[in-house]
Amino acid sequence: HLRPGEARAIATYAGNMFTETEPRLGDQYGQILVGLRPKTPELRDVDAMIEAMRSEVTATPGPVQISFLRLAGGPPTSKPISIKVRGDDYAELRAAADTLKDFLRGMEGVEDISDDAARGRSELVLRLDNDAINRAGLSPREVNRTLQLLVDGQIAAELRDQGEKVEVRVRAAPRSQQDIGHLLDFRLPLPDGGSVPLSELVTEERQEGLGNLRHYNFRRTITVEADLDKERLDTVAANRQVLDAWQTQVARFPNIDLDFSGELDDIYESLDAIGMLFVLGVGVMYLILGAQFRSYWQPFMILATIPMAFTGVVLGLIVTGNPLSLFTLYGVVALAGIAVNSAIVLIAGANDRILAGMSLLHATVYAARRRLVPILITSLTTIAGLFSLASGLGGKSLVWGPVATAIVWGIAFSTALTLLLVPLLYRLVMGRSRLLREAAGGA
Repeated sequence: HLRPGEARAIATYAGNMFTETEPRLGDQYGQILVGLRPKTPELRDVDAMIEAMRSEVTATPGPVQISFLRLAGGPPTSKPISIKVRGDDYAELRAAADTLKDFLRGMEGVEDISDDAARGRSELVLRLDNDAINRAGLSPREVNRTLQLLVDGQIAAELRDQGEKVEVRVRAAPRSQQDIGHLLDFRLPLPDGGSVPLSELVTEERQEGLGNLRHYNFRRTITVEADLDKERLDTVAANRQVLDAWQTQVARFPNIDLDFSGELDDIYESLDAIGMLFVLGVGVMYLILGAQFRSYWQPFMILATIPMAFTGVVLGLIVTGNPLSLFTLYGVVALAGIAVNSAIVLIAGANDRILAGMSLLHATVYAARRRLVPILITSLTTIAGLFSLASGLGGKSLVWGPVATAIVWGIAFSTALTLLLVPLLYRLVMGRSRLLREAAGGA
């Protein structure tokens, strides 16, 4: 399915599998890693390559689970849907995870559904047949001890070697066996001088054992993961649909709880961090401006340009058709420190004119007229420097492109609003403050 010139190298791994968060080891794992050449206009993107081969690759016959993984590098590093199913009984846990995977298969836009419960190896489960043991004149303890000696052995003594405890085990001499079932050919001596094979004293059952037992917050856990077609379904909506569907199964699995992590958890964590940084940044700016202007109210007039800038960001996203992503919010945080510059220049100029003896109205008009050109030059040079990155001229950046877009549109919009609204705010606030001072002095 790969076209000539698309793949740089292809490597096949057996016994391990790499994911975005951890490697998985085991005989049941395998992976084909495809390295691609740098993207050019004539080459398909990764999603197009995967979708072209998905139906045939996943239709491979056999007891296998096949999924595709894009190594994006993050953030975020986890898949859009990553749900930890937690419980105590493994059978109930497995049934709940399978039910959750059935929900995901029925959702439009969900693909590459998997879980981290590894397939175990084949096991031989033996149960003592007490009736047969009694008829043979043996005791269950004898049969049990014989089985232990043939497999792991029994601890006969404990000693210490260089401060570490060492167990001394007694076990039967190892024999070459092609099948674990040959273990049951061993014959136990009977009190009357005869012998009986172990196969007549036990009932056997072959089944698949547990591959691993993962824990999260002290409970057994199976993590169900899935990828999304972002053009048809977003991360928040997909996780909300899963949670709504799970509410119909709570009565069926009362001892199971879900922990939503993955990309959704990364989003919430990033939003909390961005909000904290934004509040901290605005608070520090207020302290600096308050100390510089020696006023409680003038910093608020300056910080009023931040909502104006955010309005420009929203308008820019609508015009360009881009979503409000985490990278865009990073640009909004950076924009908060840039957008206030024009208001600082305006208010500082008006304050200087008032100290020189001008009236409030005259000082406001003077500052708005004399600071117009410096403000426009500063804003235009900043916009010009980031325009190529925001517009994608010369190549698009998935990380820095949204940041530059937010800053460019935010500065352009906030500059226009600052030149119009900040002089009005200054005139109203300072006029009211002067009236209050005169009233206080007259009283």
